[in-house]
Amino acid sequence: MTNETLRFSRLGDIEFFKRGKVREIYNLKDKFLMVATDRISCFDVVLPTEIPHKGEVLTKLSVFWFELTKDIISNHFISANVDEFPEELQKYKEILKGRSMLVKKASPMPVECVVRGYLAGSGWKEYQETQSICGIKLPKGLRDSDRLPEPIFTPATKEDVGHDVNVTQEYIEKEVGEDIAAKLKEISMALYKKASEYAESKGIIIADTKFEFGTVGDEIILIDEVLTPDSSRFWPKDEYGPGKSQPSFDKQFVRDYLETLDWNKKSPGPELPDEIVKKTTQKYIQALKMITGKEAT
Repeated sequence: MTNETLRFSRLGDIEFFKRGKVREIYNLKDKFLMVATDRISCFDVVLPTEIPHKGEVLTKLSVFWFELTKDIISNHFISANVDEFPEELQKYKEILKGRSMLVKKASPMPVECVVRGYLAGSGWKEYQETQSICGIKLPKGLRDSDRLPEPIFTPATKEDVGHDVNVTQEYIEKEVGEDIAAKLKEISMALYKKASEYAESKGIIIADTKFEFGTVGDEIILIDEVLTPDSSRFWPKDEYGPGKSQPSFDKQFVRDYLETLDWNKKSPGPELPDEIVKKTTQKYIQALKMITGKEAT
């Protein structure tokens, strides 16, 4: 991959399917092509500035975790090797290299499956108000970034526009049924346990993360991205200290910068200065190297 950033993928004769905040999906009849751009969103606003290598980092990390966790649940990943992509994609090789993957077509489930091992973000805000998260009562006296007595499953709605909304397990049961809701919780907790233990052995605390699932026929599989700095809070283990917000390898660094601006958190977002862009790229690349041992190219 070159040092150039990618804001939008333009694959003229390939059927476009959907654009998310970061990813773009193309319809290849029996499968999807997912392209991770270098866009970054904060407070549900896609910023006008790209983060170099971000799409590559998200793709490589997702591929790594899909492989590591396939003993827990099957996933939608087919290939990230552009040479193995269909013939009609070969002319777009330079755009797709390092930042794209072929995936199975799945019907997404209408729920974000969030697992929290630490008290941070919206969970910390909710705890301060109610001493609970998503209806789960927690001990008194916990501090910002404290490790929870045990990881908790705190699902959320999946919103196309605006913030996802934290909900209870009972809400999810009404959406997808008791049996499937119980299965999603069980799988999410198992994924978090395996991933967080592995990451901690590499010097990274996964404070929380979100998983997305879909169905292929009657089978539930893991889809979208998984355990990246966009979908998780990654903290350096050697700098961890509860009672305050933590340094991170994720986009919290950008959020913290944006909080210093006079910005109403509505579109259009502000441009990011070069120094913030450079440090954010470094954080993403460092997370990739610590977890996988691989460099961004």
